[in-house]
Amino acid sequence: MKVLIIEDNEILSRNLVRYLSLKDIQSEVSFDWVEWLHKASINFYDVVILDINLPQMDGMEVCKNIREKWKDVPIIMLTSRSAKSDIIEWLNLWADDYLSKPFDYDELVARIKTLSRRNLKNKSNTKIVVWDFVIDLEEIQVYKWDEKISLSNLEFNLFKYLAQNKWRVVSRQELYEHVWWEFDGDLMFSKTVDVYIWYLRKKLGKDILETKKGFWYIIN
Repeated sequence: MKVLIIEDNEILSRNLVRYLSLKDIQSEVSFDWVEWLHKASINFYDVVILDINLPQMDGMEVCKNIREKWKDVPIIMLTSRSAKSDIIEWLNLWADDYLSKPFDYDELVARIKTLSRRNLKNKSNTKIVVWDFVIDLEEIQVYKWDEKISLSNLEFNLFKYLAQNKWRVVSRQELYEHVWWEFDGDLMFSKTVDVYIWYLRKKLGKDILETKKGFWYIIN
C-alpha cells in the first residue's frame, strides 16, 4: 500500500511516515502545492492524507484537484476546523473521510486500511483494452499481446486518459488539465501535446490516434 501525505507541518509529517512504516504502509510527503503536483504526475497512490490548512493553495482546492486527477483515490482530510457544515460540504463534494487534529495514529491507520479495502472492491477492472493493447493500471504498464511497450510516465498517463475517453474527441486544453495539469493558453506551449502524441504514434502505431482539426485527439 502506498500513501501520499500532503502536510506542511514537517514534524507531524515525519512522525506519520515513521509510524506508518511500522504498520507496513509505505508513504511519501509533499509539503506544498508544487511538490505534490510533481509526485501526482509520476506516481499512483492507494490513499491520500490531506491537511486542509496549506500554504500557497487552500486545502479544499487541492482536494478538488486531486479528485479531478484521480477519480477513485480515497482522500482523508486532516483538519483543525470544527465547523460541521464545512466538513459535511467537503465530504459531499470531494473527500471520503476526515480526522480532527490532534488525532490518534492508530485510528488513522484503521481508516487508511478501511478506505483502501473499499477502493479495491470498487475497482471492477484494472485493465483497459484498446485494439491489440492492454493498459494495466496496477502494473502501470502497456502490453501489445504479451510484449511490453516501454512508455514514460507522461506517455502512459496520456495514453490511459485517451483510452478512458475513447470514441470521444479530446482537446489539447483538456489533456493539459488532466495529464499535465496546466494550461496557459499559449499555442506554442500547447505544441508539447503534439510532441507526445507523436511519441505515442511512434511506439504504438500511427493509426491508433487520430487528429481532428489539428488540435483534437481521439482513439481511432
